[in-house]
Amino acid sequence: MAEETIFSKIIRREIPTDILYQDELVTAFKDINPQAPTHILIIPNHLIPTCNDVKASDEKALGRMITVAAKLAAEAGIAAEGYRLIMNCNQHGGQEVYHIHMHLLGGEALGPMLNTCK
Repeated sequence: MAEETIFSKIIRREIPTDILYQDELVTAFKDINPQAPTHILIIPNHLIPTCNDVKASDEKALGRMITVAAKLAAEAGIAAEGYRLIMNCNQHGGQEVYHIHMHLLGGEALGPMLNTCK
């Protein structure tokens, strides 16, 4: 069995958080360190540590993550102007919690995807 994460406890509601959506496949909640006016995390309810660990049996939950993102973007009033969905994988990708999660960011112009100046 894979190790539990803070997200596992949020899914079971053992840690209080502002859950915006939850069903049998995914949970969505506000990020505690928002990087945009709207910053929501959408996670599968079963632990998948990284994108490298995704299996064909996970496709339904991953698809649900995207449809929930669209629903929440519409509810937040950011769908028409646009938003960004981000999934990070491992250290170089910026992953901090090893339970895959999608960031829904919006509410302002987000600028370029990456800072290409080095």
